[in-house]
Amino acid sequence: MSKYELCVVLSAKLEEEEKNAALERVKEFITRAGGSISDIDDWGKKRFAYEIDKMNEGYYYFIHFESETAAPAEIEGDLRIMEPVVRFLCVKQGE
Repeated sequence: MSKYELCVVLSAKLEEEEKNAALERVKEFITRAGGSISDIDDWGKKRFAYEIDKMNEGYYYFIHFESETAAPAEIEGDLRIMEPVVRFLCVKQGE
């Protein structure tokens, strides 16, 4: 099992319950891929350095999890087709 950090940026246009539902779906993707979530950092709404899809800000979440090495590719595939996700990045943490 390796440790990973997933940064997810959700659209700032989402209502509170839509935002929570999108975050639950992301957590579901991780657990379905065999990962176990250890921590979620909610950074709140932040301004982008440049405009993305006619938006200037988004909600930032950093999710720390452990999983097998094939899981991040599966999770990224799911995130790619999720509409409320503006950007995402999954990196392996150092040992």
